[in-house]
Amino acid sequence: MHQNVQYKTAAVLFGGIGGESAGLLRSQAEYGGKVYRFKLLCSIDSDPVACKNHDLITGEQTAVVMDLFRRWQYVAWHGHEPPEDWREVTPWDIWVAFGYQVPFFLFTSPPCKGLSGLLPNEKAESDKYQALNFLTVSGLELALQACEEYGGSVPAIIQLENVPRINTRGKPLLKQIKKLLKKYGYAVSIRADHNLGEIGGLGQNRVRFLILARHEAQIPNFVYYPEKKPMRTIGDIIGPLPAPGDTVAGGPLHRLPKLQWKTWMRLALIPAGGDWRDLNKVDYENLRVIHEPRRGAYEVADWDETSRAVTSTAGPGRSNGVTAVSDPRLQIGSDGKTNLLRVQSADSPGVCVTGATGPSQGAACVSDPKLQERASRHPAAYRIVSADEVAPCVTGTRLGSGAIAVADPRVNTKLHPDSYGVQDWNESAKTIRSANRIMQAAGSISDPRIADRPGRYTDKFRMQAAGEPAGTVTGVTDVQSGAQLVADPCIKSTPRADTMGVQGWVQTAKTVTGSMDVHAGAAAVADPRPAPADNESGVWMIIAQDGTWHRPLTTYELAMLQSFPRHLPDGRPFQLEGCSDAKAREYIGNAVPCKAAEQMGNVILTAAAQAEAGEFFALSWDPVWVAPEEKQQPALIH
Repeated sequence: MHQNVQYKTAAVLFGGIGGESAGLLRSQAEYGGKVYRFKLLCSIDSDPVACKNHDLITGEQTAVVMDLFRRWQYVAWHGHEPPEDWREVTPWDIWVAFGYQVPFFLFTSPPCKGLSGLLPNEKAESDKYQALNFLTVSGLELALQACEEYGGSVPAIIQLENVPRINTRGKPLLKQIKKLLKKYGYAVSIRADHNLGEIGGLGQNRVRFLILARHEAQIPNFVYYPEKKPMRTIGDIIGPLPAPGDTVAGGPLHRLPKLQWKTWMRLALIPAGGDWRDLNKVDYENLRVIHEPRRGAYEVADWDETSRAVTSTAGPGRSNGVTAVSDPRLQIGSDGKTNLLRVQSADSPGVCVTGATGPSQGAACVSDPKLQERASRHPAAYRIVSADEVAPCVTGTRLGSGAIAVADPRVNTKLHPDSYGVQDWNESAKTIRSANRIMQAAGSISDPRIADRPGRYTDKFRMQAAGEPAGTVTGVTDVQSGAQLVADPCIKSTPRADTMGVQGWVQTAKTVTGSMDVHAGAAAVADPRPAPADNESGVWMIIAQDGTWHRPLTTYELAMLQSFPRHLPDGRPFQLEGCSDAKAREYIGNAVPCKAAEQMGNVILTAAAQAEAGEFFALSWDPVWVAPEEKQQPALIH
């Protein structure tokens, strides 16, 4: 007891980066004029990097690096004998880590790789993963032995968390665990349908397997189930966060991963809520990717107006600052040559031959039809033939010269459901897994915050044909808001020279005028730079057909969906130290959501307070999680 706060001790096995620990430290219950909270004795894990980040997140120095493998488990998992300085952990080591006291609450979250449905069945049944799975039993045995042997008691409440597939893949292990807990006098609840998203009010569905064991001698009363909370959407969680890629406000984990160009294309084609299977429905022949530069590209400043800001990226083709000016000091008369940079057609009469020596001075150019693009290329180069059609003639050439290829239907790639999945902003997120790459899980989102002018009328800049009925006449006066235009055939006008002009990449540009756009001058260029190669990695913003940016979730956003705090105790944005981004995602995916741990800790503290007050029965609308077991009285039937 300290300042009217009654502390209940807690210890965590396989604590990872501290999702459970952070939640327990926020748990609180008020009962009988007292406030009940948890005091964390330790969090044990074999990974020193995870332990370092555990203390970074919780703000307490309670992580203990300890390998709970037995020797046979170590050999089976690593494939070799342990080093000479390695030894098996004993109950005394656990007792020392517990601070020489029996914790009131013991939480264990053993590794679940071998029990997860993401692992093929053959691997799951191997000796390596069976050794890993046995930590569910051996870790609990060590803790109970330490408490009974050195403390003369056992924890009042024990909780074990794992994946739901443990019900089938780990059935023999569960029998051992239940038998072990019964031996020490626990009433046990075993269920695989706990949605931590509903318990913690998260923005993701996270169905987990939980064992809750109540020591009947210490806690003879009910333990009630946490109140279910309404689920939140992904947008509710990540909407208030800094923009993706802002590593100053969001920390280093908020950078967008660099994906291959073809992966960005796939994400843009998958509708919100869909996955890779929707790519089969794409009408790819009628789609293309276009580049839309921001305001400022090729902008010509007015001589009589204040200039825009000068930025470090100023340049004629860029869009961040002023780059050109309409200079009135050089006047070009209307009698200038009309055939500058002119390209003549080969089937038309030539223009007058002058004494000019270059195309920019009047010397003519010709579109020569005798030069064809790769005239020697066969028409069947790189041709793909369908498996259900007749093949063309077989030649002796290579694939790039006419040899055919076939779309073989016998080999189909069977990806996991949700591969390349794009989640909807207004829906709860799917479970965050430790293998949360976009090729393996629904790790992307349809982000509506970057949209193509939402609310734009459909008739903006609409051009009507003179021979068709007019659209509805509205009260707007601006063509940008819906006022109509008409292609009037009454006025025949000849465009000026250079209208819709396309300039060559290797030529000097023509004069930039004050009305420089494609309708009034040579304001276009034949850009030879190719689109990114399929396997080129980077960050590109491709606006999908629904007007949103389909992008991968950042590691920081995944941590927020797991309800980790936005900032560490030292004030920095949430981050993990000493590991790669891929490893950080694994740590986050393996963690218990903090808010779910907090809510479960609240009901455990309430049960502890009721037991301490001697109130073993109470009326409640809440469902019972672990009720006292009814003892059957024998009766003589005659």
